[in-house]
Parts: sequence; C-alpha cells; structure tokens
Amino acid sequence: MTAKATYDSDAGTFTLEKGIWRGTFPIADLPKWSDFYRRQIERYPAHAANYAPDMKALQDLALRIGAKTD
Repeated sequence: MTAKATYDSDAGTFTLEKGIWRGTFPIADLPKWSDFYRRQIERYPAHAANYAPDMKALQDLALRIGAKTD
C-alpha cells in the first residue's frame, strides 16, 4: 500500500496518509516519526514491508522540504 506525506508550510504541519489512516503532526515531529518507522522496521522485520511505504514517504518529504530526519 502506498503512503503519502504532504507538508503544510502555513500550518507548520505534515500529514501522513496510508489507506484510510491519516495523521497530521507538527513538522518538528518529522524526525520523531521517521525514527519510529525506522525502529519498527528493525524490530519487526517480518512486517517491514508494512512500514517501508511510510518510511519512504517521510524520507521523500524531508528531501523535498530540506528537513533533517535524524
């Protein structure tokens, strides 16, 4: 399943969407969420494919807006 991350510069937030799930968070929390998904992939390798789209969407967003994720 594809995940999508978008940035709202006016609100200072990003939204991560995957399927019917959607969450909006302060852009300052982008590193925290990237770390969360990275750790899930490491902890649960059998389910890594479930977390990989979210991780990629967050990494792509960070690249687009020039944000650090670590």
